[in-house]
Amino acid sequence: MGDTFIRHIALLGFEKRFVPSQHYVYMFLVKWQDLSEKVVYRGFPEIYEFHLKEMFPIEAGDINAENRIIPHLPAPRWFDGQRVAESRQGTLTEYFGALMSLPVKISRCPHLLDFFKVRPDDLKLPTDNQVKKPETYLVSKDSKNNSVTDITGPIILQTYRAIADFEKTSGSQMALATGDVVDVVEKSESGWWFCQTKTKRGWVPASYLEPLDSPDEAEDPEPNYEGEPYVTIKAYTAQMEDEVSLQEGETIDVIHKLLDGWWVVRKGDITGYFPSMYLQKSGQDAAQAQRQIKSRGAPPRRSSIRNAHSIHQRSRKRLSQDTYRRNSVRFLQQRRRQARPEPQRSAREQAQTGGAKPQPAVPPRPSADLILHRCSESTKRKLSSAV
Repeated sequence: MGDTFIRHIALLGFEKRFVPSQHYVYMFLVKWQDLSEKVVYRGFPEIYEFHLKEMFPIEAGDINAENRIIPHLPAPRWFDGQRVAESRQGTLTEYFGALMSLPVKISRCPHLLDFFKVRPDDLKLPTDNQVKKPETYLVSKDSKNNSVTDITGPIILQTYRAIADFEKTSGSQMALATGDVVDVVEKSESGWWFCQTKTKRGWVPASYLEPLDSPDEAEDPEPNYEGEPYVTIKAYTAQMEDEVSLQEGETIDVIHKLLDGWWVVRKGDITGYFPSMYLQKSGQDAAQAQRQIKSRGAPPRRSSIRNAHSIHQRSRKRLSQDTYRRNSVRFLQQRRRQARPEPQRSAREQAQTGGAKPQPAVPPRPSADLILHRCSESTKRKLSSAV
């Protein structure tokens, strides 16, 4: 059996998805050496962070720019409008095609192969109870030379405003000044949102952003007091009264997934905020989550931001932990009552009732005056003659 390698990568189009929030993913057709063809989905933030500089600094031009053979990743420019085109100097198809033509040590390196391997998320189909299905947009074909041209479709990004200055702590983040307006490309469940302006792009904490039309986040889901089981992959010590401290490896229930990356979790009868980056469903590979924790860490909470300036008169609506606890306890008690079996009646009780359904109570007999008042004239004459 020969070595595993990729023969060709083609960009098919993109999908607009709405779970857990609105975002876009690119569809790639990957052709492998064994003649198999797989369709994989990758978000633009992941593609943006994909690079080979650390593995091949010479070929990336970090030591001498003249020695660069690894192509630059084309950065898309997004335009407003109902029907817009994604314009770029070169398509992603051309970019990855150029990578495939590089020496084998680059084109067949583990980093590139792992990036395009089929993941469990690539095989997931939309559920029947999903309110909004993904919208698919394919690349157009040039009728003259049958070459792949730019994607056309309604790529409309949401616009947010920065409520405070944010200083980036890593190269993948984007600094903000109070009042900056950004377009949100992707809202990650971690609470880090991938944003861009006309001149820069990168990850920004969701807590530093607010919608332009309302202080409330319209895409925040409702609490789910049944809860989803998760496992902590990193310990956290509570910094505020409404947070909860947990050790690594503890199993908890998530009852409210908020888009700022601070979820409400339940441990027994205790509820509190906990960073979603430190949580993962049981059985999933924690390697990617650990890399995100190492590169960015948990985002700050809105309540910890100093000198925040909102353009809205009222603040965003948030439930208190007392409300979460009361509703959670009420839900758990109701679930226990429903799961409790009906008590068995003794043989004596069954014999007394005869197994029959209880009979309705017999109403009391009306008085003679009431009967005389309500009876017919014929009955009245008969009663009078009897007397």
